[in-house]
Amino acid sequence: MTKMTRIALAALAVMGATTAIAQSSVTLYGRINTTVERQKSGNQTVTGMQNNASRWGIRGTEDLGGGLKAGFTLESGFNSDTGTGSGWTHPTTGMSFARQSEVNLSGGFGMVRLGNFVPESYYATADYVSMHNHDTGSSSDAFYDDPVWFGGVNGGGLSTRNKIGYRTPSMGGVTVDAAISLAEKDPALFQKNKNGYDLAANYNTGPVHLGAGYSKVGDNWQAAFRGLYTFGQFTVGGYYQRSHVGFALPGQVAAGNRNNFRLSAMYALGASEFHANVGRANKWSNIADSAATQYTLGYNYNLSKRTKVYGYYTKVNNSKGAAYMTGTAGADFSSFALGVRHNF
Repeated sequence: MTKMTRIALAALAVMGATTAIAQSSVTLYGRINTTVERQKSGNQTVTGMQNNASRWGIRGTEDLGGGLKAGFTLESGFNSDTGTGSGWTHPTTGMSFARQSEVNLSGGFGMVRLGNFVPESYYATADYVSMHNHDTGSSSDAFYDDPVWFGGVNGGGLSTRNKIGYRTPSMGGVTVDAAISLAEKDPALFQKNKNGYDLAANYNTGPVHLGAGYSKVGDNWQAAFRGLYTFGQFTVGGYYQRSHVGFALPGQVAAGNRNNFRLSAMYALGASEFHANVGRANKWSNIADSAATQYTLGYNYNLSKRTKVYGYYTKVNNSKGAAYMTGTAGADFSSFALGVRHNF
């Protein structure tokens, strides 16, 4: 092979690589969010460092032509206070992509998703109004029946895994997500023979943001509605949720029905944000004295678009049959926290 031939082949290889790069993009992203807190659970008080859903991930897209794109997301959680790995619903040892691992195809028809991802009904409702710390850490929403494991004491909710999802294109500001979570007779799931179903809708136009979500697996379901409105320097929002838990583990009683709601508000002044929210969970119909109230006051100072320092005080008042945030019926919870969050 002559020297000129080798140069020509090398030039072709570089041109091919350049074309591939032009048609594809891969992005590294993440968030480190850590607080120092003084927590009180019942009569026990402790000072410590807490992780607030820190994570890192890789996402990419490839332009296939004709408006069709392929994409993927791999997201791994980690505990910023210890450096160990963490998943969405439980700790993991070492690195994993338990938070999200999906491949998708998108185009004018919308998007088809396959893999492991969080129910969109959660993002459309509770997550959207949790403005001060994005529903993480000790000040996260204690009452929303998370469709991943909703049902409180009884469990039996959706898994994030083995999912087939579809997202519509925007239709006048409205997008709809639908997904099925295949149980595959997984013994790790409480209702191992029951597929899960998730439906969400979002409407975003100007200062008005509306959302709704519905999830069902077996005898358990939840439905929620959310609204958010911005006027001047103020943002106000809230959601209402209705839950039904008809599934119970052996030796337990199904929780029954429950209503809960949350109201939140933010006032922005330059780099400062002042936050307040309050949530109320009514009693479960089959669990006596199981109502509770949570309120949070917070302050954020944005050092940049990616970095903020913040502080908050949150408190959960449990009735004698409720155990939110403590695991002990009747015990209250509170925390005073100072933290730093950096997005990259």
